[in-house]
Amino acid sequence: MFTSLRTEEDHGEGPGYGPTAQRMGELVQEIPGFLGEDSAHTPGGLSVTVAYFRDLAGIEEWRQNAEHREAKAYGRAHWYERYSLHIARVEHSNGFRRAERAVTGSRKGFL
Repeated sequence: MFTSLRTEEDHGEGPGYGPTAQRMGELVQEIPGFLGEDSAHTPGGLSVTVAYFRDLAGIEEWRQNAEHREAKAYGRAHWYERYSLHIARVEHSNGFRRAERAVTGSRKGFL
């Protein structure tokens, strides 16, 4: 789980945050054992990304990836006010998704 607060900086000689984040999203998918991720962002710059890996070997390969390491170093210098990283094992998971409903012309019995 990666939680971060961005600075307002996204200019200068280096790469932009958006293209770098997109590249990291593409790159992590190449890591054996990567299962997916969920992200949420606020207008104020707070971001939470939870990445799922099958095992610690996948996490370690991602941590050691040269392009990822370069992006992390640049991020610490330019894009992040602060961040925290937590590695945890998911013991149980469930979810809910509302089914799409067909829209009808009449809603008989409802005001």
